[in-house]
Amino acid sequence: MRTLIAAAARRRARGHIFVPAMALALAACATGGLGGIGSSTGTASPVSGGAAPAPGWRVNTREDVDLWLHGFAMLTTDTGRVTFFSRGYKQRITAIKRQKNILTALDANQPQLSARFATNPSLTNAQFLAMYFPSLQEIANATDLFIRAQGNPRASNDPQMQQEIALLASLFPSAADRDWLRLFVQSIQDEDSRFYHAYWTSEQGARGAGYAQFQAQWQSTWYPKLSRFLNNTQQPDGELLLSLPLGGEGRTVNQGKLSNIIAVTYPTTPDSAANALFVFAHEAVQQLVQVAINDNTTPAEQRSGATNGYQGNAAVRGGAMLIQKTIPDLLPAYMRFYLETLGPAAPRGDTAAAFAAGFPLPSAIVTAIGKQIDIVLGGI
Repeated sequence: MRTLIAAAARRRARGHIFVPAMALALAACATGGLGGIGSSTGTASPVSGGAAPAPGWRVNTREDVDLWLHGFAMLTTDTGRVTFFSRGYKQRITAIKRQKNILTALDANQPQLSARFATNPSLTNAQFLAMYFPSLQEIANATDLFIRAQGNPRASNDPQMQQEIALLASLFPSAADRDWLRLFVQSIQDEDSRFYHAYWTSEQGARGAGYAQFQAQWQSTWYPKLSRFLNNTQQPDGELLLSLPLGGEGRTVNQGKLSNIIAVTYPTTPDSAANALFVFAHEAVQQLVQVAINDNTTPAEQRSGATNGYQGNAAVRGGAMLIQKTIPDLLPAYMRFYLETLGPAAPRGDTAAAFAAGFPLPSAIVTAIGKQIDIVLGGI
């Protein structure tokens, strides 16, 4: 029985670190569920017979995580400067499905499912749920149990099931939210069987060379240069997922010394392999930059929401500082990558100047992030 351990809760503003509100042990649940999902329950790699995984952080792909994120990408309007998903992802997928004349339950239920985000914006936190379960089938099983229990952990006498219900209740607190989850799970199961599994499998082949290049560079060069930082920030071990829907914003589940998961953009070609590294660096500095923001803003500013725009820019700037101090030859490429994620809104001109203008931040916070990274890299 595969078990994942979750830590204490918060979701960073702009996002993408979500950890549930209590320490929870999530394990496989043997109850009947909402239906099977074919081969989406496992993990896959387009590279067979390759070298052993890098020590500490293992590179992988997971169709179930990609399918879950794909569902959110297709239902939400992505208006962030650095978009939640790969820029234009929803439009590209919609065009592919139209060309193939494919209509799924996710398409049919899109108006109803999308409308719920306006009523309950925090529903976007559920993007992270798939990273806490070993497969989508396990989520379907837990969802079935959760709905039958009407969101009440005490409806079960099994401590493990109580923990699963409590996790889902933290994300889907109302009866309307529970109904949304039921419909969403059913919809993405149909999406998978009619479209996504074939699409995902095809993309693994198309991006196989990009995967192989990233894996080789990660093992031989990038991970060794980042290992001191990762070890000294309580991120010594984890699973690095290359994920099709993601762009400049990754998804992170931090579990300290136990294990961690960071999902990043999936390189399309060998030449773009470093893009996955850049998103990993951006995610790996999240906790550090939050400390720098807290230490250099007043409680009044934090309460008023004046600092809400800082986290996203600080993560991008912090990732650049980490790259500069560990793999400096890639710093210009890092800056260009994140400028490109801004799309037409990206500042033009000198790369360094455009980067600073594109991701503005108070100088005190920039200085504090740099000092924090120096301290971490100077540790044993």
